[in-house]
Amino acid sequence: AGSLRSELRAFRSGQVWLSIIVTILGFGGMFGAFTYIAYTLTEVSGYSASAVPWLLILFGVGLFAGNTLGGKAADRNVDRTLLVVLAALTVVLVAFALTAANPVLTVISLVLMGGFGFATVPGLQMRVMKYAPAAPTLASGANIGAFNVGNALGAWLGGVTITAGFGYTSPIWAGALITLAGLAVMAFAAAGAKRSEGHGRAHMQETAAELASR
Repeated sequence: AGSLRSELRAFRSGQVWLSIIVTILGFGGMFGAFTYIAYTLTEVSGYSASAVPWLLILFGVGLFAGNTLGGKAADRNVDRTLLVVLAALTVVLVAFALTAANPVLTVISLVLMGGFGFATVPGLQMRVMKYAPAAPTLASGANIGAFNVGNALGAWLGGVTITAGFGYTSPIWAGALITLAGLAVMAFAAAGAKRSEGHGRAHMQETAAELASR
């Protein structure tokens, strides 16, 4: 049994905050591209409006596969999985923006965007809970809120780029930049976590050696 005070202490951890920021940026990038995807598919790729629901089914197939495989990979190494997936998602979004006028490549990009976008979800949840072991309920809830903040951020920036007259591929470019920012924060967080773990192991070894000498 815990208390609200003990759960709030989890937010003293810098890694918890970094994880939440990665969630906002990493997930926001994909949703920045996805929010206006119907316009991209019809106005840029040349698909009819009646084809959009079927294309979104393919996107959903990507979501399912990415969520499943991303969870299995995160079980082995959370930070490495997030770094690889966020890097791959950035590349996919850039490729999508460059090739959106090609109907065939658009379908491939759509499936990959869904796959890599949702491959982040299990790892992002696991990471924030890893660094808040005494407050899993609040940390998990805060991270779910971060997903929604990312959704709103990506949609807003995508709308800004369209309003500015940059066209219907501009939300994809905006999504790529947001995801790249998430990757940078994730790299910083992973490096900090690795240093902390290294210091922790060194301290344990020193303590063991000191005890052995006695």
